[in-house]
Amino acid sequence: MATSPPCTEGAAVVVSGRQRRRVLWLVMGLGSLICLWRLGNTGVMDETPPLFAAAGRAMQETGDWLTPRVNGLPRYDKPPLVYWLMALGYSLPGAVVWDPLGSVAARLPSALASIAMMVGLADTVLKWPRRGDAAPVLTALATALAFALSPLVLVWSRTAVSDALLCSLLGLSLLQQWRRFVDPDRVRWWPAWVLLGLAVLVKGPVSVVLTGITLLLFSAFLRDLPLLWRVLKPFPGLAITALISLPWYVAELLVEGQPFWDSFFGYHNLQRFTSVVNDHLQPWWFFGPVMLIAAVPFTPLLLLGLANVPRQRTAPEASLPQYAVCWLLAVLLLFTSAATKLPSYWLPATPAAAILIAFAATGTTRFKAVGWLATGLLTLLLAAGFWGSSLWVPLINDPEMPSLSRDLLASGLVLRAGAWFSLAGILGFWLTKRSGAVRLLSMQLPLLLFHLTALVPIAELGDQLRQEPVRLAAEQIRRSRRGTEPVAMVGAMKPSLHFHTGQIVLYEGRSDGALVNLADRLSTETRLGWKGSPLTDPKASSTVLVVIDRGTTRQSHWLDLEPELLGRYGIYDVWRLDRQRLDQRAADLRTEGVDADWRDPRPERF
Repeated sequence: MATSPPCTEGAAVVVSGRQRRRVLWLVMGLGSLICLWRLGNTGVMDETPPLFAAAGRAMQETGDWLTPRVNGLPRYDKPPLVYWLMALGYSLPGAVVWDPLGSVAARLPSALASIAMMVGLADTVLKWPRRGDAAPVLTALATALAFALSPLVLVWSRTAVSDALLCSLLGLSLLQQWRRFVDPDRVRWWPAWVLLGLAVLVKGPVSVVLTGITLLLFSAFLRDLPLLWRVLKPFPGLAITALISLPWYVAELLVEGQPFWDSFFGYHNLQRFTSVVNDHLQPWWFFGPVMLIAAVPFTPLLLLGLANVPRQRTAPEASLPQYAVCWLLAVLLLFTSAATKLPSYWLPATPAAAILIAFAATGTTRFKAVGWLATGLLTLLLAAGFWGSSLWVPLINDPEMPSLSRDLLASGLVLRAGAWFSLAGILGFWLTKRSGAVRLLSMQLPLLLFHLTALVPIAELGDQLRQEPVRLAAEQIRRSRRGTEPVAMVGAMKPSLHFHTGQIVLYEGRSDGALVNLADRLSTETRLGWKGSPLTDPKASSTVLVVIDRGTTRQSHWLDLEPELLGRYGIYDVWRLDRQRLDQRAADLRTEGVDADWRDPRPERF
C-alpha cells in the first residue's frame, strides 16, 4: 500500500437522523429491486440449490428441525440456520399462490441477507462520513450499490444456498467490530459476537477464523493489540458466539454421532481445506482473477483503493478503508491457502471491496484520473463485447440447452445489456467534472437497469431451457405414479427432480455400472420415507419410473429394454420400466464383470 499525503480536507459533514432514515429506506428499496425482483419466476437451479431447498422444506414437512435431510438421507455439509430460514418460508400460508415453484422461500434468506448488508454498509458510511466528503448521502448509496452490483453478489443473492447469508452475517459482524472500535462509548460490543455466532450456524468455524485474521491484521496495522483487546472484548465475545452456535453441534453429535463428525468436520471442513474435493482444483493465484472479476466494471477503482489506503495510522473514524483492506486480505489469505477453491469463497470479501471502491471514487487519492479512465474504458469494452454477441454467442454449446445460443440471440437481451453498459461508460466520461459519488452513482444506475431488464430475463430464459423440462418430467411422474412405484433418474442427475416430485429418487450416472447399481438398489436399499424396496414393502411395484436423458438412452446397456414412454421433455424421456427386465439386463452385465458399487462411501450422496 502506498503512502498517501496528509489529509487537508475540511470537517466531515454531519448527516441528520431524518436524512439517514430516508437514505436507508432508499437503500432498502434499491436492494429489494436488485434481490427480490421476479425472484420466484424461475425454479431452483441444479445442482446444489435444490439440495438446500429440499432440506429446508423437509424440516417444515417432517417437524425434524435438528438434522437437515434430503432425499431420505441426512445432509451434514452445512449447519442448520439457512435451512431453518428456508423452512420458515415454506411454513408461510398461501405458498401455492405466491411461491408456485418453491423457489421464493428457498431464496429469501440470501436475498434478505444481501439487502441487510447493503443497509449496514450505508449506515456505517452515514454515521462516520469521510472527512471532506461534501455528499456522504450519495457516498452511502454508492457504497451499498458497489456491493450489490458485484457480479458475485448479483448471482448469489438470488441463489438458494448459504453463501450470501454467510457473507452478510459475517460482514455485519465485522462492521460492528469496527464501529465499536471507533466509538466504544456508544456502540455496544456484544452484537458483533451475536452475529458471529449466527454466522457459525451458517457455515461453521470459518467465520471465527476470518474474524480472527481480520482483527489481527488490523491490530498489526494499528500497532496496538491491547487497544482492540480492551474495546472488542474477544473472550466474553467468543463465549457469546459459542453459546449461540455450539448447542446445535452438540445436539447433532449426540443424535447422529460419528457420521456427523466424519462428514461435517472431517470432510466438509478439514478435508476441503487440506485437499481437493469434487475436482475443485485451482492454482494458488485463483482468487486474484476472482477478485478482479467480482468488482467488474469498477475493478480499476478497487485496485486504486487498495493502492492508496494510507499506511500511517489515522483517526479511528477515518480508518474504515484500512480496516476494509485487512478484511479483504483475511479472505484472500485464508482461501488461497485452502486446497479446495470455489468462486463463492470470495463472497465474504465483497463488502470490503465495496468500501474500497467508494473510497477510491470519492477520495483524493493519487492517480484518481487514471482509475476513472480505466473504469470507463473497461465498461465500454464490456459494452462492445455485448454488442458483438453475434460473434461469440453461437460458440456456446451446452448439451442440456441445445438451443440456448439461438434463443439468446433472438431475444435481443444481450444487445440490451450492451446498451446499458454503453450508457454507463458514456456517463462515466461525460461527468468528469462532477463529484466522485455522483459519477459513481451515474454509472451504477444503468448497471442496476441492466440487471433488471437483461440479466434477470436471461436467467429466466435459461430456466425455461434447462429447468422447465425437469419440472415437466416431475409433473408427469406425479400424474403417472402408481402407489409406491419407485422413481429413478439416470444419466444427468438433477436433485431438482426430487424437489419437484416430493418423492425419493434413486440417482445413477451413465455407465453400465449405473444400471447394475439401480437394479441392486431397487431390491435392497432402504431410506427414510422410501417404500420402493421389497425389503420394506412386500407389495412393491413391479415397475419403476425412470427419467433418463436421451444421450444415455443410446448407450448399449439401456437399449432393447422395451420401456413404456410416458413423455418427452427437453432432453429427458420419462419411462415406465419393467423391473424384471431391468434385473435380467443387470444379471447379464454382472456375468461380464460389471459389479455394483453403490455401497462404497460417497461423502456427497443424495
